[in-house]
Amino acid sequence: MTPPISLETLPPLRESLTEHGLLARKSFGQHFLLDLNITRKIARLAGPLEGQTVIEVGPGPGGLTRALLEAGARVIAIEKDPRFLPLLQDLAEAADGALTLVEGDALRVDEAALAGGPAHVVSNLPYNVGTPLLIHWLTGSWRPLSMSLMFQKEVADRIAAAPGSDAYGRLAVISQAVCRAQVVMDLPARAFTPPPKVASAVVRLDPLPEPPAPALVSALERITAAAFGQRRKMLRSSLKTLGGAGLCEAGGISPDVRAETVDIAGFLALAGALADQPA
Repeated sequence: MTPPISLETLPPLRESLTEHGLLARKSFGQHFLLDLNITRKIARLAGPLEGQTVIEVGPGPGGLTRALLEAGARVIAIEKDPRFLPLLQDLAEAADGALTLVEGDALRVDEAALAGGPAHVVSNLPYNVGTPLLIHWLTGSWRPLSMSLMFQKEVADRIAAAPGSDAYGRLAVISQAVCRAQVVMDLPARAFTPPPKVASAVVRLDPLPEPPAPALVSALERITAAAFGQRRKMLRSSLKTLGGAGLCEAGGISPDVRAETVDIAGFLALAGALADQPA
């Protein structure tokens, strides 16, 4: 197992950023979390991580990375912005083999090959790729052991939303069909450098003991795209291209309800009915 390591000899994150002349890039959706007390709390919420492999996307200056290493994790950090690699290399040297740096786009990497086995994902996700990455991990062939992810507060609330709420939509259905999802931490904008215009939150997602089969998840993606693409319409109308009222009846759901009132089980029933249709 990877023992907890001491990173006390490294300079504070703000000093490291100044030394390397680094500023956040808006085009990359970068907002840095430099308070190690906060990053350590995120690591604890994701834990226990000692001896575990963790994939981190967008480490930037490495605030969360430090906390994950302190927790005893083996960290694979995927960074798209090459400006941060020299700073992160300093951290890798202090980590004594526990940190692997990967320069690249997280939407294009092979997580299974990088991790070499099961892994968790813990990340302060860049705002501009957070939702696509989550959908990728929920529906792709590689599934994390758990995910502890920071999003804009609005997105976090959409992931954990309950049926009937304004935030309930496609993201909630897909997330909760595959995982148990809960918001575990809220962060104000002032916690970041530079401060974003919105608050943020950390969502913990743990795979369900018996998640739906890939074919059912694929059908669920089609159902939710149609249903919430016209969320104010009844299902008989919004799902017309997929079977409309007949599909609803096959799934045991009234065709006269709107998508926002259908719970996760109901959407899975509709997805099952769609998957059962002849090709």
